[in-house]
Amino acid sequence: MTQPDRMTIIALDGHGGPEVLVPREARVPSPGAGEVLIAVRAAGVNRPDVLQRMGAYPPPLGAPDWPGLEVAGTVAAVGPGVERWREGDRVMALLAGGGYAEYALADAGSILHVPEGLGFVEAAAIPETFLTVWHNVFQRGGLRQGETFLVHGGTSGIGTTAIQLVHAFGAHVATTVGSADKAEAARRLGADLAVNYRAEDFVAALKGWQGGRGVDLTLDMIGGDYLAGNVEVAAVDGRIVQIAHLNGRKAEVDLFAIMRKRLTLTGSTLRARDKAFKAALVADLEAKVWPLLREGHVKPLIDTTYPLDRASEAHAHMDVDHIGKIVLVTGAAKG
Repeated sequence: MTQPDRMTIIALDGHGGPEVLVPREARVPSPGAGEVLIAVRAAGVNRPDVLQRMGAYPPPLGAPDWPGLEVAGTVAAVGPGVERWREGDRVMALLAGGGYAEYALADAGSILHVPEGLGFVEAAAIPETFLTVWHNVFQRGGLRQGETFLVHGGTSGIGTTAIQLVHAFGAHVATTVGSADKAEAARRLGADLAVNYRAEDFVAALKGWQGGRGVDLTLDMIGGDYLAGNVEVAAVDGRIVQIAHLNGRKAEVDLFAIMRKRLTLTGSTLRARDKAFKAALVADLEAKVWPLLREGHVKPLIDTTYPLDRASEAHAHMDVDHIGKIVLVTGAAKG
């Protein structure tokens, strides 16, 4: 298949607000050893993209300098040593960057088949959030059937994914959200308890939940003063996993409470992990979660789609409010 020489990307014209995201022309890359070139049909928009736009989350060495951590589309070309993928395959991929473009390079080990029944828009909303949740909740966090789970930001991309997966695997789900409408959306996805943090304190709301046993695992993207609350509601031998810090990266915490409850406080980032780690994570997700996607037990929740060249509008939307994922579309989104 003959590929064009040039493509549209969404470059950063400096750092700052959504207006710094501008369409530019760039050369279509060629896949090297172990790489696959994807003709992008849709690209997910994620909070790390916003941080990169603001100059707070630079891409890893060797990654493209424009945003985009997940895409879906068709295989356009494969590099030497790639055996699993063929031209025309419908795929989604986790990237270290460069997804806001008409073509993107991906490591062969970070690519997954698009499950039957899913279009490219839904597929593009899966890799970053599902892999993040799978690693931090089920691998690092060790969540087990019957345990209690709390996720802050329940209607974000991470939140909507976590609620569905945790519910599907048989744990009890609580979440915090910012409105009554969002609380209802979280409950529809499988949350047993949805706390509107603008109307009530989540610590007080969780005191009597599930008989007052406490929270076995908390997934937190907020940070700052939320850490103290997470410790307070934690069960004995509970775990707290930090994956972002929207309210600040520093916090004051009662160390004796951690000692007394025998808590584990951990965290991780995914973008900078090596190719072998990501490939193993991808394989585990595909084995454990793809059956749920094929059977419709879990599904990415899409808030809005925007054409690729309107990425600045997508970011403006994300900066204000959303429920689920925002996705950029290039070309036809389904097929």
